[in-house]
Amino acid sequence: MIRGLESLMLFSEDAAKLAKFYKDKVGLKTTGEFEMGDKGQKVYVFEFSKTSDLYIVDEPKVKGKNKTPQRFTLNLEVGDIKKEVKRLKGKKVKLYMDTYHIQGYGWAAAFADVDGNCFQLVQVKAN
Repeated sequence: MIRGLESLMLFSEDAAKLAKFYKDKVGLKTTGEFEMGDKGQKVYVFEFSKTSDLYIVDEPKVKGKNKTPQRFTLNLEVGDIKKEVKRLKGKKVKLYMDTYHIQGYGWAAAFADVDGNCFQLVQVKAN
């Protein structure tokens, strides 16, 4: 029986650069770093207190930017979407889609990371 989503792994040609983007531009807190595999691939850890963790991993088979960024979207929950969107725009993070409403859910805004992956800030409606 599946118990839940333990973590997400985001593979990159340059995991250090991608992890730095999520730390410095997006504002995620790095909670660890280690090596894995026969080739000593670097792994950067972002742990969240109430949700699944994010691992950014060096992967030699990944080359260049993501050609289909909408295939997978990483949603990052925020408390004040207007404030956070303004902050990321100020840091020159590429905006895919400005803030929009999702009926019955809340608000979202889509951005691109340095590898061309799509991530969204989401503010879910209060229950």
